[in-house]
Amino acid sequence: MNVLDLSAPPPFGPRHECGVFAVYGHTEAARVAYFGLFALQHRGQESAGICVSDGCEVKNHRALGLVSEVFHEGDLKQLKGHLAIGHVRYSTTGSPTPANAQPFLAHHGREYYAVAHNGNLTNIRALRAELEERGAIFQSTMDTEVFIHLMTPRLKNGLEEALIEAFSRVEGAYSLVMMTRHKIIAARDPRGFRPLCLGRIDGGWVVASETCAFDLVGATYLRDVAPGEVVIMDEGGMRSLRPFPPVRPAQCVFELIYFARPDSQVFGQNVYLCRKRLGRNLAAEYRPEADLCMPFPDSGNYAALGYAEGSGLPFEMGMIRNHYVGRTFIQPTQPVRDFGVRVKLNPVRPLLEGKKVVIVEDSIIRGTTSRNRVRNLRENGVREIHMAISCPPTRFPCPFGIDFSSKGELIAAQKGEVDKIAAFIGLDSLHYLSLTGMVEAARIPAEELCLACYTGDYPLPPPDMADKFCFEH
Repeated sequence: MNVLDLSAPPPFGPRHECGVFAVYGHTEAARVAYFGLFALQHRGQESAGICVSDGCEVKNHRALGLVSEVFHEGDLKQLKGHLAIGHVRYSTTGSPTPANAQPFLAHHGREYYAVAHNGNLTNIRALRAELEERGAIFQSTMDTEVFIHLMTPRLKNGLEEALIEAFSRVEGAYSLVMMTRHKIIAARDPRGFRPLCLGRIDGGWVVASETCAFDLVGATYLRDVAPGEVVIMDEGGMRSLRPFPPVRPAQCVFELIYFARPDSQVFGQNVYLCRKRLGRNLAAEYRPEADLCMPFPDSGNYAALGYAEGSGLPFEMGMIRNHYVGRTFIQPTQPVRDFGVRVKLNPVRPLLEGKKVVIVEDSIIRGTTSRNRVRNLRENGVREIHMAISCPPTRFPCPFGIDFSSKGELIAAQKGEVDKIAAFIGLDSLHYLSLTGMVEAARIPAEELCLACYTGDYPLPPPDMADKFCFEH
């Protein structure tokens, strides 16, 4: 029997990153982490894991699959303790194998060290080569494991010095949580590429990639972990280290446009409201003659709402998403063109037939899925199809944790001119939001954002990966 895997993000769109969660001082720490990971499932669907400590024993459970597939009631009953860290993963470094599932757990001396990481280290090759030359043996291909190897030579001087030494050696993006038998550590790289937030729950502490995880477990959001900050939680409470000099922030604007859940606060902004502002700014720049506007659900929904408000066009759900598609779907015996696209989204023909429509999307990365969906709309009688994108053209690869890692994957880099992109997709017209319009909607100064995938102006070049990433402007 042929099986079509519909679980993972399709190869033509931006892949999700990873999500991390930690809890200290809760009698059901693993269960809290489990629900926290549920809220972060959108950030990675490849694997999931939880590591827990009761102060004496440390247990780690991780596997490939969704949170609901990796953990069952019996697993959670075995994971007893008052502190835990968890992870959901989509790989940007390392293959999708069980050994690369996180949290990564190591035993050194008389202590256990577990770490879960969101981001991408840009000097990973040089660090691994150096560590292997010194005798380090790696159990995985994850860049996450490097943190442990960098720490261990300095542990004789205390955990804090070892942490600072490890973080001072790595370059790139990291928002991570770490655990010993008695402590939770949270850290964010000095440029703050990826989000990380801090909260309270029942007298204890929680850390998560996004605030939506706090809402689900009943925690109270306090603040973001600051760029370059190291937070340590133990029986003495919470203390903050800021060991590095401040540098220009480079918060990833794509978190606001695409990655984060709309009910989260990211970089001090509500994602839902930000995406509506993106749509309103689009409408101020681009209003083709049309009968209605619509998204390709779900990622374009909120920008489309803002576009409808700004343009005065009726908002319609012209394509309906099937929310009941499981992890796998039996391949039909008769060939069905574009089955993988159509099974998730299907047009409402009586609504769209003979109409001129504006489709509002958050981004176009490779263009393949948009092309297939536009063709489907044409076949269902749509008269004209215009598309509005709530960010500028994505022309440059990202070395900081988003999986569009070469120019060859990016349609805006391949085709160059917007008219050529529109022709490839099959559109009557296409408009990308201006860089100014995007930054204004984000309500974060441009100098505090990473805009490299649009401008090619990288805040931190990855010199040892020049053969993988292309930086020609």
